Amino acid sequence: MIRLDDVHKQFGPVAALSGLSLDIPAGTIYSLLGPNGAGKTTTINALLGFVEPDRGRVTINSIDVKTQRMAARRQVTYIPEQVQLYPRLTGLENLRYFHELSGAAALELGELRRCLFDAGLQEGAIDRPVGDYSKGMRQKVGIAIALARRAPAMLLDEPTSGLDPHAAREFGESLRWLAGQGVAILMATHDLFRAREVAHRIGILNAGCLVEDLLAADIDIAALEPLYIERIHGNPG
Repeated sequence: MIRLDDVHKQFGPVAALSGLSLDIPAGTIYSLLGPNGAGKTTTINALLGFVEPDRGRVTINSIDVKTQRMAARRQVTYIPEQVQLYPRLTGLENLRYFHELSGAAALELGELRRCLFDAGLQEGAIDRPVGDYSKGMRQKVGIAIALARRAPAMLLDEPTSGLDPHAAREFGESLRWLAGQGVAILMATHDLFRAREVAHRIGILNAGCLVEDLLAADIDIAALEPLYIERIHGNPG
């Protein structure tokens, strides 16, 4: 579903990605851990078609991002660290606007409400201006946009940054629910705890190289932290 094959990307003297390969099937949450400059954002930008690899191939739902950029983008929803919504519009109005903007098939208001509810937004908030929303509530509107589009893949960049523990847990539950619907999810994050609690697989990226790839169920948080430190401060090759 989400696939990178031997992807290389150089920015001047800096190797942002060095032979990165990932394969994230439908229904899987993959947490990509790494420090600033590790290549996480470059990975997401390559999947969105904003960065063209020097070598290697990037596909979403078997569609080549380089040769069919717009078709590939229609397969994916992107949720950045800060979801940008119109503060004077309600959650429902924002969802309707962005859904129509995406060019996806039109949905009735009742269906859009259901998407917001399924994303975990409280019913009483759906018709309130999002200027009153917390960050966690805005992130849920982002998930509702993904649900409405029925995109088979989702990319997230530091989605739990700034969320309190309760909101982060709720967000993780929403991602698990989405994965249960068959969505392939790549989440770039610094949050080791949330990565371990939410993801099915965990990758550690350092200096553009994937230095660890493991099943989340095979490691607990007490072991993940020292492993992460070892891989980041060791030899990335």
